[in-house]
Amino acid sequence: MLINYLTIALGGAFGAMLRFFISDMSIKLLGKGFPFGTLIVNILGSLLMGVLYGLIEKEVISVSPSKTLIGIGFLGALTTFSTFSMDSLLLLQQGQYVKMAFNVTLNVVACIFMAWVGLCLIMQKG
Repeated sequence: MLINYLTIALGGAFGAMLRFFISDMSIKLLGKGFPFGTLIVNILGSLLMGVLYGLIEKEVISVSPSKTLIGIGFLGALTTFSTFSMDSLLLLQQGQYVKMAFNVTLNVVACIFMAWVGLCLIMQKG
């Protein structure tokens, strides 16, 4: 049981570092006017989750430790649903209704789509 926690912690450390890097770079490149960092990590994390699921389904990689290290640890720390929720709430409180709706729509639609793309990339026959 301890090895599972350590595996999740290791994956989480790398996911959190990548999340910070992407968020920091998005502010430097795109500014603070829209939460692009959250959007980017949520889309990327969704794509990678689809790829992970596909690799497990095709038995290219085993469920354990892949699910704990990558799925729960790395992708759990990389993706930012709680940050997405707070970003959306702040936009709402600031009266930025169009930006809030755009943020919610993009995160939900793009992330589900990218999870499907990731799965399709792996599940193709060939």
